[in-house]
Amino acid sequence: MNGREQWGTRAGFILAAIGSAVGLGNIWRFPYVAYENGGGAFFLPYLFALITAGIPLLIMEFTLGHKYRGSAPLSYARMNRKTEWIGWWQVAISFVIATYYAVIIAWAMSYTYFAFNQRWGEDTGGFLMGEYLQRIDVVSGGAPGDIGALVPGVFIPLVLVWIITLGVLFKGVKRGIEIANRIFIPLLVVMFFLIVIRAITLNGALAGLDAFFKPDWSEIMSPGVWVAAYGQIFFSLSIAFAIMITYSSYLSKKSDITNNAFITGFSNSSFELLAGIGVFAALGFMANASGVAVADVADAGIGLAFVVFPEIINTFPGMNGLFGVLFFGSLVLAGLSSLISIVETFVSGVQDKFKFSRRKAVAIGGGLSALISLLFATQGGLFFLDAADYFINQFGVAFAGLVSVIAVSWFLKKLPELQTHADGVSDFRLGSWWKICLSIITPIVLGFMFIQNLIQNLTSNYEGYSTGFLFWSGWLVAVGAIVIGFIFAKSKWKDGDLRIPK
Repeated sequence: MNGREQWGTRAGFILAAIGSAVGLGNIWRFPYVAYENGGGAFFLPYLFALITAGIPLLIMEFTLGHKYRGSAPLSYARMNRKTEWIGWWQVAISFVIATYYAVIIAWAMSYTYFAFNQRWGEDTGGFLMGEYLQRIDVVSGGAPGDIGALVPGVFIPLVLVWIITLGVLFKGVKRGIEIANRIFIPLLVVMFFLIVIRAITLNGALAGLDAFFKPDWSEIMSPGVWVAAYGQIFFSLSIAFAIMITYSSYLSKKSDITNNAFITGFSNSSFELLAGIGVFAALGFMANASGVAVADVADAGIGLAFVVFPEIINTFPGMNGLFGVLFFGSLVLAGLSSLISIVETFVSGVQDKFKFSRRKAVAIGGGLSALISLLFATQGGLFFLDAADYFINQFGVAFAGLVSVIAVSWFLKKLPELQTHADGVSDFRLGSWWKICLSIITPIVLGFMFIQNLIQNLTSNYEGYSTGFLFWSGWLVAVGAIVIGFIFAKSKWKDGDLRIPK
């Protein structure tokens, strides 16, 4: 095993993998995506996407990490020296995501505190943008691209987020990451179950659930719905930014790769369904209280979490504070478990390549990420966060996934070899479906998504931002991750590093 750290138990690995997959997007993105794309009918393409892309990609990444026993850069380098840059590209993507993801967790931390007495008041949108984030265009007439001052209300919880994250990582895989997820994930599930139980007992909850589950079969033939299903699966499973390769490299030799992938994939989807029930039951209550349709209050992303949900909490018939603490506390736990996995990717990569100790790798990699995250804690930070998040996901994660699957299946033709390895340690043997999914279905879907996004963003500016702002805070970030991948790959490995441990 070449002295590599290992998970203490199989359950520890599965909880960590689920903790990575279950993040903020499960709670604030999936319910709205499903609702917008046919409601109950969306679950058919969603399940198809899970079986034909999500789980096959998870199996591929689990197998890469397990077979080659290294971080993403080392695993790709051991597979073929010419593909090492893909591993570093994925690590660079994780680095970018970590810098702003930590800030969103800091917001959730603040709102957990605000929930005790609903400090956000009646104008929840105005409070978020004005009093809390002190957005530069709201408070001083600035524009996207202006940085402004550091916002204390974001900076203080952000420091706490990084203390927790780096503290866990300092402890290592078994005594840090595994123990943290053994606490975070069960607690997250219990908290969200309580949210769901409370939400479905509210007046109007059934109308919300009807809006969420009622199938619109006319949407099922729309290509956009199928693309949305694949996009949701792809972005919610922590695929293609080095996490699952890194985590699986800490598995013991006899770990069941295929079953682990199925458990992780279906657990993630189960939590998304649970989140959808809780969110839309609450939205139904709000619509009923306001005398409007569910469609008028449904939202996604930051708007759902930090504007709509505080409004819902305001109108609760009782236990407002408790519901608020449970909801925002769930966001904190889901975010922390994901952030820990994201930072571990570049900690592991630096350890493997440059032979740093874990403490030094965490201090350098995590410390630099924490420092850069301060940009997103400024008055202009929300605009930088929005652009970086959009471009690193659309032209980083999605594109890296496309490149990696094409490299493995088409150019290196490694799928038969990887299948043999996975079958050798798994109870469930992979059939031809796995190779067909990865060599045909997944590249076609990801390729279509990439071309569609590229055309859209070359013909119109995202969110109407200026071209200059998008160039520096969006396009340059996405392209820069690729460039960094090539630069780091140029550094030579020490003798013997690329030998696969027996």
